Amino acid sequence: MPKNIYLFSLQTFSTTGGIQKMVRTLAHSLYHISKKENWNFRLFSLYDSRYDLMSQYLPSENYTGFNNSRLGLGLTSIKEASRANIVILSHINFSLIGIVIKLFNPKCKVWLIAHGIEVWRPLSLIKRTFLKRSCDKIICVSNFTKQQMITRHQSDPDKCVVLNNAVDPFIKLPDTFDRPEYLLNRYGLSPSNEIIFTLTRLASSEQYKGHEQVIKAVASLKHEFPNIKYVLSGQYDSVEEIRIRSLIDKYGVNNEVILTGFLNENELTDHFLLADLFVLPSKKEGFGIVFVEALACGLPVICGNADGSTDAIKGGKLGTTINVDDLIELQDTIVRYLNTPLTLGKRKNLQKECLHYFDEKYYRKNLQKMLTDEQAA
Repeated sequence: MPKNIYLFSLQTFSTTGGIQKMVRTLAHSLYHISKKENWNFRLFSLYDSRYDLMSQYLPSENYTGFNNSRLGLGLTSIKEASRANIVILSHINFSLIGIVIKLFNPKCKVWLIAHGIEVWRPLSLIKRTFLKRSCDKIICVSNFTKQQMITRHQSDPDKCVVLNNAVDPFIKLPDTFDRPEYLLNRYGLSPSNEIIFTLTRLASSEQYKGHEQVIKAVASLKHEFPNIKYVLSGQYDSVEEIRIRSLIDKYGVNNEVILTGFLNENELTDHFLLADLFVLPSKKEGFGIVFVEALACGLPVICGNADGSTDAIKGGKLGTTINVDDLIELQDTIVRYLNTPLTLGKRKNLQKECLHYFDEKYYRKNLQKMLTDEQAA
């Protein structure tokens, strides 16, 4: 009998973020694995509509968007439960769905994807019950998240496996590494500028991303590097915008910091090409897909050393980790990179090394092994 695999997602195509990108790649891999093995695969996305589908990831017949209809998703989960062999929940918020499916079909294997902060804190009774009684496997996007599941929630270590995120299969990977002229013109930059780049969600409720530290570092370094620029990108709310602009004024870096706001996906690669260095000294990254995106574009990375970021740079093989609270360490690391010219050869080699670890084909291979092992068990 063909295997029936269902993936439940909160949001996949209608917004852009780390979890959404991860789910797109997961859905794309599951579709191709299922096609190869003659299995049945479907993606159910709660907040997306049917019109949000990006057809390069999977065909419409393998996808249902519920347009924020929780009732519709709930009824579908009950309907499909009896025939499901493996159900993958892309977020802990689907715990109730997992419990219901297990009640209707105890033989179904229910897997959870554990990302970051959503499982690094106390959980509700329903979520704890799901982890204890209904969850058969926890796919952790990093070793840090795996340890959090074991220590915080007493999850069975044998149930926890690490599957690092992969580079989006449809990201535009560069084969030339020139700075895009249109971005130099847009931001009033020149080829002589040393450019530091950060891309992250800039939310007033998430002040752990570390961009404040980078602003402070740029203020200290602008005398040593008079051409230094800091391009800070990402969607921000009004409260965080006010806070960031006040920091820029406070540290006297109005001429050095460029606050771009939201970036369109089709300009992402070009912004990586614009920069000399990607810096995101965050404290709470479950993995940090943006790190592997930067590396895949040949851009060196500085990240924090106390969260899932370390997996994204393979423990230091692909980038540098720092103590994010140590401003001097951050400054010294930036200086070391800026004093070492980023040559074409270095960018190409960094891209090659990144894809060696994080290309989707390796991700798909590991995922397929999990699925076939489950079938054989």
